[in-house]
Amino acid sequence: MSTPIVAFLGIGLMGRPMAARLAAAGMAPRVWNRTAAKAQALAPRGAVPCAAIGEAVDGAAIVVSMLEAGPAVGATIEAALPRMAPGALWIDMSSTRHDEALAFHARLAGQGMRFLDAPVSGGEAGAEAGTLAIMAGGSLHDFNEAAPLFAVLGKAQLVGPNGSGQVAKLCNQLIVGATINIVAEALLLAQAAGADPGAVREAIRGGFAGSRVLEVHGQRMLERNFVPGGQVKSQLKDLHNVLAAAGAAGLVLPLTAAATRSYESIGAQLGHADQAAALLALERINPGQRLGAGPDGLP
Repeated sequence: MSTPIVAFLGIGLMGRPMAARLAAAGMAPRVWNRTAAKAQALAPRGAVPCAAIGEAVDGAAIVVSMLEAGPAVGATIEAALPRMAPGALWIDMSSTRHDEALAFHARLAGQGMRFLDAPVSGGEAGAEAGTLAIMAGGSLHDFNEAAPLFAVLGKAQLVGPNGSGQVAKLCNQLIVGATINIVAEALLLAQAAGADPGAVREAIRGGFAGSRVLEVHGQRMLERNFVPGGQVKSQLKDLHNVLAAAGAAGLVLPLTAAATRSYESIGAQLGHADQAAALLALERINPGQRLGAGPDGLP
C-alpha cells in the first residue's frame, strides 16, 4: 500500500518535532508555515517545504494543522479549501474551542471533506519522543485512517464524535492548570511553615498526591525554572476555553475560575513563561514569601 500524501501546516513549538517525526517515519510530509524559514529548516529531515498553503495541500489525502488557536485554524482552512481534493481528511491537532471544532467540521463537510479534531497533551518533550496523548473526535472510519499517522506521534484515543477531542483536551487542561496551582501552594506552604519543600515533594511523590505535574512542574518550581515548556499564554487560552464550554453547558467551575485568575494576573508580563510560573502569581499575593533562593529562569 502506498503512503498517502500528507500536508503539515504549522511548524511551531509543537509542530516542528511532530512534522520531523512524520518525516523520519518516511511520510515525507509537505510542510508549510507562515514564517517560511521554519518549514525550510525541516528539509534536511526529509520533509518537503512549501512556500504556499495551496502547494502543500494540493493532492494531499491527509492535512494536519497544528496552529496557535481557532482563528488561525479557520483562516488556514479557508486558504486551503480551493486546492483541496474532495474526500481529503483534515486533522486539526491544535487546541481550539469546542464550537470552533464543530464549525470546522461543518465547513469541510460542506465541501465534501472530512474532519477530525485531535488535540494533544505532552508538551514539546512528548512531541519529540512520540509519546503525545492524542484525543480524537470524529468517525471511527476517519480515526482508523489516521491511526498510522497518530502512531508515529503518540497514543491516540477516539473519545466521541466531532468536537469531542477538544472537550477531552479542555478536561486535560482543566486538571493540569488547577493542579499546577495547587502544587505551587503546597510547596510554598511547606517552606513558609518551616519544612524543606524539596523533601516534602519527595515524601508525597509515591502517595495519592503523586502526579506528573508534581514530578515535572514541582521540580521546575523548586529550581525556579520558568523557561517553557508549555506557556502561560497557552494555558490561559485553554482555561478561557474551558470556562466558555462550561458556560455553554450550564456549569459553574469554581476551581477552574480560580486557576484562570491566577494565570490572568501574570499573563501580560509572563505570557511566554512556563506554566509553572503559577508559582510567581502565588508569590505576588504573599509578599515576603519566595520558594527557594535561586534566580528566576525566564524566557
